[in-house]
Amino acid sequence: MPSYDAIVIGVGGMGSAAVYHLARRGLQVLGLEKHAIPHEMGSSHGYSRMIRYTLQEHPSYVPLVRRSYELWHEMEETAGEELMVTTGSIRAGAPDSPFFLNAQEACDLHSIPYEILTASEVNKRFPGYRFPEEISSVYQADGGFLLPERCIVTHVQAAERAGADVHSQETVLDWGVRGDGVQVRTDRDTYTAGRLVVTAGPWAANLVPELAAYAVPERQVMGWFQPKRPELYAAEAFPVFGVFTEEGRYYGFPSHAVPGFKIGRAHHLLQKVDPDAIDREVHPEDEDILRQAVNRYFPLAAGKLLDGKTCMYTNTPDEHFMIGTLDGQPQVSVAAGFSGHGFKFASVIGEIMADLAQNGATEHDINLFRLDRFKE
Repeated sequence: MPSYDAIVIGVGGMGSAAVYHLARRGLQVLGLEKHAIPHEMGSSHGYSRMIRYTLQEHPSYVPLVRRSYELWHEMEETAGEELMVTTGSIRAGAPDSPFFLNAQEACDLHSIPYEILTASEVNKRFPGYRFPEEISSVYQADGGFLLPERCIVTHVQAAERAGADVHSQETVLDWGVRGDGVQVRTDRDTYTAGRLVVTAGPWAANLVPELAAYAVPERQVMGWFQPKRPELYAAEAFPVFGVFTEEGRYYGFPSHAVPGFKIGRAHHLLQKVDPDAIDREVHPEDEDILRQAVNRYFPLAAGKLLDGKTCMYTNTPDEHFMIGTLDGQPQVSVAAGFSGHGFKFASVIGEIMADLAQNGATEHDINLFRLDRFKE
């Protein structure tokens, strides 16, 4: 029976980073992924994932994203390729909205430089935008996007160079605690390890039933629209954005890797799903939801829909992450419930999960993400 210091289940954004950080510390690590590496079945695909300091979700995220930036730059040097594209970022909404004010507060509390721009200032500086006058923006120059597929691949390749074993297309059937360690049974073999790390995205609750009520998968749709003036939606001309409007909260990216301007609406249709039975087709209703925002706020990008893809959020009740060791099973650590805003943190989550597996604790402040907080 093959034996390891640690086994990581799920080798997507978080898991690939966890395998890497464990392997670089000299541990014998096995990564198990049920799909290909990378794949389009979960939450870590679509050519771009946002990274930003304007973290209206909670100021506690800012130190983590600062460390995440450092680690992404380190990985770029290790891999010898660009993994992060800087465009600037915009968080926009009514000037009295929590979405706008909390983004500003997060920067203020952590001395992150930013500008407040009126709608006319945004539209003049970035002509791909057409914000109405009632919208104000927090513009932060360091924002941009990560290349998620390349981030995963570079983490896996670096982990393998450090001695890790990474198996794709291998499904975990069950796992259990065995003495001070764990045993994991897959459709290929059975493995033992001293520590288990579960970073299985929407499938996390299938592996850790205690999460089922608190880490709930949701269908999400991304669309790529053909710009009428493509030069206005190039990375050098168009910041990534999140905007809270009367139609909903939208987010988007410049063209990259494929021709289209990319947009999504957070919590698209509020569709809770089984991750193995999700509707992966993009329907006219999905396009309509995205197009209404493109027509109104980005009219020069309102050409035909070039492509659409589904992905999944895994939502917690408060939309904060769930990270920690299982109660009564300190050899098992979990990272789940990233609620649609996790990928930017993948590099530092990998470091945190390596800390938990190796030491049972981390110096990073993860109190906001306690596994037991919903039981209080």
